[in-house]
Amino acid sequence: MVSGPDRNLTGSTVELLQALIRNRCINDGTPESGHEVRNAETLAAYLEPLGADLQRYEAAPGRVSLISRLEGSDPNAPSLCLMGHTDVVPARAEGWTRDPFGGELIDGEVWGRGAVDMLNITASMAVAFGRLCRSGFRPRGDVVFLAVADEEAGSAFGARWMADNHRDDMWADYVLTENGGLHGGTPQRPLVTINVAERGVAWRRLRISGRPGHGSMPFRSDNALVTAAAVIQRLADYRPPPRFTELWSAQVDAMNIDEQTRAVLRDPDRIDEFLACLPNVGAAGHLHACTHTTFSPNLLRSPDMKANVIPGDVELEIDIRTLPGEDEHTVDHHLRQALGELYDKVEIDVMMNDQASISRTDNPLWDSLARAVTKSFPRADLHPGMVVGFTDSRIYRSMGAVAYGAGLFSPDVDPGDFARRFHGDDERIDVESLRLTTRLWLDVVGDLQG
Repeated sequence: MVSGPDRNLTGSTVELLQALIRNRCINDGTPESGHEVRNAETLAAYLEPLGADLQRYEAAPGRVSLISRLEGSDPNAPSLCLMGHTDVVPARAEGWTRDPFGGELIDGEVWGRGAVDMLNITASMAVAFGRLCRSGFRPRGDVVFLAVADEEAGSAFGARWMADNHRDDMWADYVLTENGGLHGGTPQRPLVTINVAERGVAWRRLRISGRPGHGSMPFRSDNALVTAAAVIQRLADYRPPPRFTELWSAQVDAMNIDEQTRAVLRDPDRIDEFLACLPNVGAAGHLHACTHTTFSPNLLRSPDMKANVIPGDVELEIDIRTLPGEDEHTVDHHLRQALGELYDKVEIDVMMNDQASISRTDNPLWDSLARAVTKSFPRADLHPGMVVGFTDSRIYRSMGAVAYGAGLFSPDVDPGDFARRFHGDDERIDVESLRLTTRLWLDVVGDLQG
């Protein structure tokens, strides 16, 4: 039972999360999508009456980010940023049990697109920051709240644009953002994962040219769509070998599994077969992503798309994620291996090319997180993990900051099920996790900056 101040904080987080979900800030990757101004105004309406001094930044029409800064008493003390993005990916209503933008509270869970990625974190950070403003808290070092646009499409109208145009306004030595706080380990050694690293993102656009013609005469035609289908199939079939990083070894050590399974997960000759047979699809996908470069053909378009037209030009957009130590040359090598002779039939454009990034853990922020987590889970140790997607942490790390994916979820949240909710159907978050995470931000700020 939640009571007292925590109950008030949790209620505010739930209500704010519901409002953010209902604003439908859907980012489909086009410049005119997102409409993050709606969530920016909702956050401003919540924070300004509590005393937050907010600055608005508009990278493009409707693509608005917010910053508020509590000035520290010691100019030499490290600053801390609580950063959450305000956009969400599209949702197919027909795949959901509930309205994906209804923000309904059902059986102790808030349902809706963004409930996990990452409006839950953004709402809890806003509530915690509002409590600090209202209380008159004077931190030792600056505390920054950043609600940023366009994370889901690569940050061109969000953190990347902010770093290029307003670096000093967004700067902080330490950054907390998505995602971390899931439980693992063993009953004898319980662990809470804080993500200190993430894979690289190497999105590529593949252009395939053929010869346009009439759909009634396909014989001996050069149909670009047919070639594109072959390219897609080869990428889907490509199986690069596993690569084990230092973080992977620590992750395997932390799993509540028997020694035989642990040995299989460390064996490059056996891990792929094991993951292919793992019943928990979400866990299998996550573990595979931690140990492999991955290729996902996700978008096809053509200016010639019509039922009776043989397309002469087709574009594919490929989501490629890389492991630490891989660069653009590695990506090109993978594409050559995957496509074979078809490689020479495609023109490749770079859409994004951010390498994998990592932050150290030998610093006061890590120590403050450890102490804050043990307030709720006295026996738990922190475990450094890796995000398999990308977050805006990479922007701050490129600027020289320490950035972690954090949060604190209920031990009842299954990591495999949780992983499937990212960009998936029936995305939802439980109220207990919202309570724990809101409390975590306040405890970390109090410990680090009090």
